[in-house]
Amino acid sequence: MSPNERIESVVHEYSGKLLSYIRSQVNSKEDAEDILQEVFYQLARVETEGKVAIERVSSWLYRVARNAVLNLWRKKGATPFSLIDAEEDLICAEISDTLANSHADSPETQYLRKLVWEELDMALAELPPEQSDVFCLTVFDGIPVKEISAATGIPVATLLSRKHYAVKFLRQRFHDLYIDLIQNQ
Repeated sequence: MSPNERIESVVHEYSGKLLSYIRSQVNSKEDAEDILQEVFYQLARVETEGKVAIERVSSWLYRVARNAVLNLWRKKGATPFSLIDAEEDLICAEISDTLANSHADSPETQYLRKLVWEELDMALAELPPEQSDVFCLTVFDGIPVKEISAATGIPVATLLSRKHYAVKFLRQRFHDLYIDLIQNQ
């Protein structure tokens, strides 16, 4: 696949999701569209120069978008609190991408995938069972919260709250793991 075809494919696949993410971080539609253009410009530049191979395109795109959003907020003299959570979301996205990306089977990726799964198992074991259970049922088994509620009799709001606490705990746990990995490189 030529660089132009790859760029076109990435733009087609990610433009909607990426624009939604950027829109959630900025105040105006115009700013969001400008940032999206900047992200794809950076992608085109990297792809056509061919100096750097982008292994995880989604992570790279969201990182560039986040940096562009931060730059916009810096120019305006403020940083919204949502960007603090956005950094953790990007870390989670990178980890999720590593877990799900079975076609990238370098020894380093295999080791990282094994490490992440082990860390996830340990973290889930530390959670209260009701939080761990709802997290696993919704995330790994894909069961909607409403179905879990109907089967268990536990209110949807309670299940959502439990899942929220589980996600919050796991985000912090994986943020710490991510920082450890970065510092040890």
